[in-house]
Amino acid sequence: MLALEANTAAYAGRLENARGLTSRAVTSAKQVEENEVAAYYKANAAWREAVFGNAVDTRQHASAALTLSTGRDVQYLAALALALVGDTSRAQSLADSLAIRFPDGTLVQFNYLPTLRARISLTRNDPSNAIEALQAAAPYELSANGYCYPIYIRGQAYLSAHQGREAAVEFQKIIHHRGVVGNDSIGALAHLQLGRAYVIAGDSAKAKTAYQVFLTLWKDADPDIPILNQAKAEYAKLQ
Repeated sequence: MLALEANTAAYAGRLENARGLTSRAVTSAKQVEENEVAAYYKANAAWREAVFGNAVDTRQHASAALTLSTGRDVQYLAALALALVGDTSRAQSLADSLAIRFPDGTLVQFNYLPTLRARISLTRNDPSNAIEALQAAAPYELSANGYCYPIYIRGQAYLSAHQGREAAVEFQKIIHHRGVVGNDSIGALAHLQLGRAYVIAGDSAKAKTAYQVFLTLWKDADPDIPILNQAKAEYAKLQ
């Protein structure tokens, strides 16, 4: 419950609150010797810090998670977070390990690995390869286990390729599947990314609306979150 509450706080941009709740969740799991559960909470925190733009905290949480456990989901989330903040060598090593350890795992082979490979390609400024890598994930991307991460990364790839309308389709998928996304932070961030997509597509009216939705969702957010300050600066340019 502490971990769920942390995710809900982060969804609204209340990052310090989320950090405190995650710390309590990790401590609680360790007290009953559930190290893999504690590691997952740490890996999830790494992902959260990554999408919010905090590279140092991302690396710290990812390292702490992998010290506690190298479980499948822990390793995936840590790798994805590291890829997002540009640590491609570590992310690639973790992806390679998953590929070897789970050669017949449907979730790993058709959701986790395509998403990781795509995000690594994006970090290397290769959006075309990222989009191609995610083709394998398409039949599985709305799996409840995947939290729509393949869709989010594909949307980022289209943004990077300056294909605004295609990016908008991806972020709308996330917005339209709240039951799959749950209280993961990308549910809120999808509105910001949708605004960015409409800017590229040249639709300023829809862009303004998307930014307004995001900024309303984050009206009580901590003021020092990098992606929030980027969003405010981008929105100001639309006025």
